[in-house]
Amino acid sequence: MIDDLRTLVEVESPSRDHEALTASAKTLVAVIEHRLGGRAMLVDSEAGPHVHWSGGGEPRVLILGHHDTVFPIGTLRRRPFQVRDGRATGPGVFDMLGGLVQAIHGIAALPDRTGVEILVSADEEVGSGSSRALIEQRALACGAVLVLEGAADGGGLKTGRKGCGTFRVTVTGRAAHAGLEPESGVNALVEAAHQVLAIAAIGRPDLGTTVTPTVASAGTTDNVVPAEARIVVDVRVETPAEADRVTAAFAALTPRLPGATVTVAGGVDRPPMPESASAELFALAQRLMPGVAGRSVGGGSDGNFTAALGVPTLDGLGAVGGGAHADHEYLLIDAMPQRANLVTGLIAAIRTS
Repeated sequence: MIDDLRTLVEVESPSRDHEALTASAKTLVAVIEHRLGGRAMLVDSEAGPHVHWSGGGEPRVLILGHHDTVFPIGTLRRRPFQVRDGRATGPGVFDMLGGLVQAIHGIAALPDRTGVEILVSADEEVGSGSSRALIEQRALACGAVLVLEGAADGGGLKTGRKGCGTFRVTVTGRAAHAGLEPESGVNALVEAAHQVLAIAAIGRPDLGTTVTPTVASAGTTDNVVPAEARIVVDVRVETPAEADRVTAAFAALTPRLPGATVTVAGGVDRPPMPESASAELFALAQRLMPGVAGRSVGGGSDGNFTAALGVPTLDGLGAVGGGAHADHEYLLIDAMPQRANLVTGLIAAIRTS
């Protein structure tokens, strides 16, 4: 398992880098075919190739993951794959190459692999725009989904996820000389300040809804009244009703300064994953691994899409570790066979249910 993890980590795969993702997908295909036999297919897309493998027979279980990572090319030189003191480190070990390795070895332990499919997307980290339709199609065909994203804190499974999305607000004003006639301009930065406060007020933490302005930009130079400003906002919601309310609130944003305009793009593109979607599969997992915890988390995954379709979905079955998207990312080596065995047991239980 460690050898396979090293193989995957040492082929860097940043999102939107089609050449790197092609190399990563081909490497993943080779590992799958070596361990599981059969033929893994590359499914080309504008984001990069997805990988699909089937054990044949009537589809029953979809193993879901992604091979794109958030780290730019060159990260591996600075932070090479290492195993030390019971931990594996390197770009993508926790999110989520370790989970892919565990899934492959968990399936390999099955004497009969019929009914099992693996789908590994190339664009999960950037919203799954090119893979969502395929993910939904295969989830509906299989009827149960196991998501190999990294585990929750302490090794817990992810039984619920918030819906999430990004809104982009553009404020348009009118440029003018900041010293000679600032009054003839419309200051987009001042208008943006009003909008940031209005946007932050949309949040309802008491309902689990967070609305967080994260990036802002405005202006061109220090002596010009800025004619444009942009605000990027991260949104997380626990219910479809809150997604609708937040979307309506963004649509209702109005300018405070005469002559300014406000336009909104984006939205909540990953629906919430309710805990009810994972209840049946989590009960199976608890029988196989007594004491394993279930947690609802704020981050989204492709499991949000499959759960929203009503397909039973259990997430967080991947690596036990931490530091996703950070330089201290790590995976606990001793947990890898345990989690692989859990995948084996879940597939067997689902196929006999």
